[in-house]
Amino acid sequence: MDSKIKTLEEKVALAHLGGGEQRIEKQHQKKKLTARERIAYLLDEGSFEETGVLVTHRTTDFGMEKEIYYGDGVVTGYGTIDGRLVYVFAQDFTVFGGALSETHAEKICKVMDLAMKVGAPIIGLNDSGGARIQEGVRSLGGYADIFYRNVMASGVIPQLSAIMGPCAGGAVYSPAMTDFTLMVENTSYMFVTGPNVVKTVTNEEVTAEELGGATTHAMKSGVAHVTSANDIACLEDVKKLLSYLPQSNKEQPKHLPYELNDEIRDSLSNIVPDDPSKPYDMHEVIDGIIDEDSFYEIHKDYAENIIVGFARLGGRSVGVIANQPMFLAGVLGVKSSKKAARFTRFCDCFNIPLLVLVDVPGFLPGTDQEWNGIIVHGAKLLYALSEATVPRVTVITRKAYGGAYDVMNSKHIGADMNFAWPTAEIAVMGAKGASEIIFRREIKASDDPTAKLAEKESEYADKFANPYRAAQRGFIDEVILPKNTRRKLLKAFAMLETKEAKLPEKKHGNIPL
Repeated sequence: MDSKIKTLEEKVALAHLGGGEQRIEKQHQKKKLTARERIAYLLDEGSFEETGVLVTHRTTDFGMEKEIYYGDGVVTGYGTIDGRLVYVFAQDFTVFGGALSETHAEKICKVMDLAMKVGAPIIGLNDSGGARIQEGVRSLGGYADIFYRNVMASGVIPQLSAIMGPCAGGAVYSPAMTDFTLMVENTSYMFVTGPNVVKTVTNEEVTAEELGGATTHAMKSGVAHVTSANDIACLEDVKKLLSYLPQSNKEQPKHLPYELNDEIRDSLSNIVPDDPSKPYDMHEVIDGIIDEDSFYEIHKDYAENIIVGFARLGGRSVGVIANQPMFLAGVLGVKSSKKAARFTRFCDCFNIPLLVLVDVPGFLPGTDQEWNGIIVHGAKLLYALSEATVPRVTVITRKAYGGAYDVMNSKHIGADMNFAWPTAEIAVMGAKGASEIIFRREIKASDDPTAKLAEKESEYADKFANPYRAAQRGFIDEVILPKNTRRKLLKAFAMLETKEAKLPEKKHGNIPL
């Protein structure tokens, strides 16, 4: 018996060694943790239970039978984060560069299947050179098996992907189908084709970092939802993000204890400028409404004219969508519409109420926007909010013009409670543009067209550039003082906690992709 125990211990020790001490040292030299170090840091101490520790590949081509490593380049299992069950896989770059084989994929699929059966989040720590070319189509089939499970798990359990090294070729599609992708600055990259292929096909000279680094995907493509300075910061971001989410679509996010206090926030009264053309930072409004230091922004550096992220309001997890007047006056464009629509659908999947803060002058005009499909991309946000059945509350802080008023969670598309500040301007368009159209002849015939335009602009603004016409129609439930916003929202979301809404029976809708 002792010899058998020793044999087991030796095999497990070899598995824990991965590709060996030299390759582990190389990983550390790149300022990267190993797969096991990442899992140890991410999960509660002593909670990790590994699966498939003695799995090996089954390839005999190209001399592969001489290179056998227990675990086959991926560490899989389950454990807890802050006491909550999660499933995890971490690709081991020290074994074949983390390349995915048939058995490597099978291990990932097994923990994904378990996560689906049990109803708990799945977290992937990606660090892989791609498909194991020695296996040919078998490795490609392994990717497809994972992709299929990503789709089946979508909207059922939260799926988080941390890119902590290379992720290229077919490997990129699994993270793309998960709910959130986090990338590590300077050590991770994602692209379908690498710099060498790009140069061969298009003659473009580009580095891996420029083509698919964390900064590129955070600012330009929007592929990365969050970027982190290093491995440790990335794992902390995974933990923080998870804290706002439920275990599955059958559960509610954790509600932290909270007692109503003096919820008046006088600071909110001084944020919106008297001059309607002056910008202000919507982050100040968010911070004045939510529980202190609870905002966790998503897609921070992408489409900055809209803000999305998670926060807590009276201990409740909420999703925040807010126009940002500091960038492009807060207009809706191709990128901002996609960003907000995707975030909306995630929150609706996982029972996270939505708070929408509105200051939107309309959709961004121009040939670039039209040729890139602002019509269908704007429709995505309209579709996503119309379809959402979670509690939805809107606050209009200033401008709500034209079709953008409709799209930004108006009463007409199913919002539950709609508030407006006295500074709100709800109209088809701004007073100047409207006056130039409505009073065109009168202005043209005037001895002083400039003065007449100013007069008519003031007349239009008095009639329409306010929240009261909308309130009279019931499109706004209440015009509130800014300082009372937090108190009103706390009560509104508490009131809506047991909301039930059902969509018409159908296989699925056809969102304008």
